[in-house]
Amino acid sequence: MKYITILLLSSLLFLTSCKKESKIDSKTDNKTNSTMNNPLLAEWNTPFGVPPFDKIKSDDYLPALREAIKMHNKEIASIVNNKEKPTFKNTIEAIEISGAALKKIANVFYAVTAANTNDILKDAEKTIGPEMTAHYDEIQLNSNLFQRIKHVYDTKDNLKLSAEELHLLEETYKNYVRAGVNVEGKNKERLKEINKKLSALSIKFGANLLDETNDFEAYTNNKADLGDLSESLVALAASEAKKRGHDSGWSFTLQRPSINPFLATSPNREMREKLFQGYAKRGDNNNAKDNKAIVSEMVALRVEKANLLGFDTWADYVLSNSMAAKAENVYQLMDKLWPSALAMAKKDRTALADMMKKEGVKGTFRGSDWRYYVAKIRAKRYNFNEDETRPYFEFNKVREGAFNLANKLFGMTFKPLNNVPKWHKDQQVYEVLDNGKHLGVIYFDFFARESKKGGAWMNELRMQSNVNGFVTPIVTTNFNFPAPSKDSPSLLSFSEAQTVFHEFGHALHGLLSNVKYGSLSGTNVPRDFVEFPSQVMENWMSEPEVLATYAKHYKTGEVIPASLIEKMNNANNFDEGFRTVEYMAAAYLDMNWHTLKDTKKQEVNSFEKAAMDKIGLIPEILPRYRSTYYSHIFSGGYSAGYYSYLWSEVLDADTFNEFKKTGDIFNPALAKKYRAMLAAGGSKSGMDLYRDFLGRDPKIEPLLVKKGFLEQKN
Repeated sequence: MKYITILLLSSLLFLTSCKKESKIDSKTDNKTNSTMNNPLLAEWNTPFGVPPFDKIKSDDYLPALREAIKMHNKEIASIVNNKEKPTFKNTIEAIEISGAALKKIANVFYAVTAANTNDILKDAEKTIGPEMTAHYDEIQLNSNLFQRIKHVYDTKDNLKLSAEELHLLEETYKNYVRAGVNVEGKNKERLKEINKKLSALSIKFGANLLDETNDFEAYTNNKADLGDLSESLVALAASEAKKRGHDSGWSFTLQRPSINPFLATSPNREMREKLFQGYAKRGDNNNAKDNKAIVSEMVALRVEKANLLGFDTWADYVLSNSMAAKAENVYQLMDKLWPSALAMAKKDRTALADMMKKEGVKGTFRGSDWRYYVAKIRAKRYNFNEDETRPYFEFNKVREGAFNLANKLFGMTFKPLNNVPKWHKDQQVYEVLDNGKHLGVIYFDFFARESKKGGAWMNELRMQSNVNGFVTPIVTTNFNFPAPSKDSPSLLSFSEAQTVFHEFGHALHGLLSNVKYGSLSGTNVPRDFVEFPSQVMENWMSEPEVLATYAKHYKTGEVIPASLIEKMNNANNFDEGFRTVEYMAAAYLDMNWHTLKDTKKQEVNSFEKAAMDKIGLIPEILPRYRSTYYSHIFSGGYSAGYYSYLWSEVLDADTFNEFKKTGDIFNPALAKKYRAMLAAGGSKSGMDLYRDFLGRDPKIEPLLVKKGFLEQKN
């Protein structure tokens, strides 16, 4: 998922540290932190201009960001005070290229705080977040600057602009209006206050969530509790136990590589329930890390902000800048799939509960039983155990599979860069070549650690642009996979392997960009379009001819057998109801929060329950994200937008269906058109990009067939 690259700079997660560094006073001005000696402000004399991570210290970021803010202010002042008549070049393009130093440093800062934070970075993020918010407010709410923008906008029909220039002008004008530049007097000051408060609350939400996630432990010294957990994951749990101070035994955490396999394999029903509830109750424990009050306040502030900007609801505000356009269209799409998905989930629940009963287990079937009995049915009905496939998905081989796919589709190759600076020793870095020509640089950060937030995401450290010469992109992909142990490499589940291809799809979107303006490059597209280029990659990765290029046993080199692929695909089709319902419940919850029309503070758990009761969610399935750990919408950029994964699924299923219809999933002509769409970045609207690609609007039928909700037509 493009989990943090599209987040507002001031709303990235505030993370905990695995390495303690001495704290600094934010006002300190010594030789170490002076701007004169700050490597972030100096020229980056590194291969391909990558950040000089080997020279940057944690306490370099705050003074560098503050100095870059001053530089940006001077650049904006020169635009506002320009005595010449406003033109596209001296106003719109000048705004576009202003703040280059701030963007450059901030991109690195927020990437590092997400993936490898520490106490100094946490303090810096907490301090700079409101300052950054205030800085951009001062720019986007500057009436004199907007008058110059408006003059150019009002005369656009006479300017003979290129299509991309016209789009930049229209987006710039729209963004300033959406930011509230036309709001006046006390309302404008209130808008600034709300923005600062939302920034601080967002950072606090993320900090609480990460602390709650890291603090939890479920320990056992009874090997029987592990069930048939794979050797690599047993070793990971043993390592975790030692790290937490145990002489022996196994510790399980709320990180997905730990909790999900345990829930699927452990016969200890009560320990499964402990882990399940630990995950489900994050941010909802009535302690210092509780997020309920934060959620309630953020929702109310968002309603107030939307009202100040002329919208009835936060969803109206957000969706006015998306492909969906309005909440009605989002609900219409979800309502088409929900009944079928819920019916399938209920049918599966019956099968799972029946199996539990036949095993003589007394009591009510619970959510913590779901994964365990799914694994049992897959084993019985399909003769499949997910751990059979892990040896075929060694993480380096999966990465090579993604590289091979990019080569087949676009002619791209990847050259290891072993001597470039990194933010963590585990990172891998590659030069990206396009038919032998330098295209960009990609970083991979694969393994879970306490200094890294959960999930998987892609960042752009440097966006492609071509205003004063072609600037190539630098992108990162970040994961939370189990690290290798002394006895085993990092072996992935099939879904974890999918995640590699997913994030690599985001990376390709950034790497293949070929536009003039950075703000329109790569993944700077509507939120409900951004997941499309990533999700479509998941279709290719499971095709037998693609699997054969990378799914090879880490010991023997044997390609994954066709019989195992068939079993895996059949088994994975089972439980589609759960996957869709779990996701869609979270999407409904997001929309319910953000279609509120008044600023009354809500009691979070009561509101959430009412929202889930309304759609008939069964008690054995929780929404993928409950409100108190819903980082996508309360410490990220997906508020009123979590539906976008489903919206993008429509696009990705439709696209891959077109490739399949040609009889060649690497069809060169179609791949060329697809690449052209990626290269266009956000230089057009999402729907226009899609229409340029396939010559028509997207169709929902391929997705319904893919999910098993509609029979394939011959």
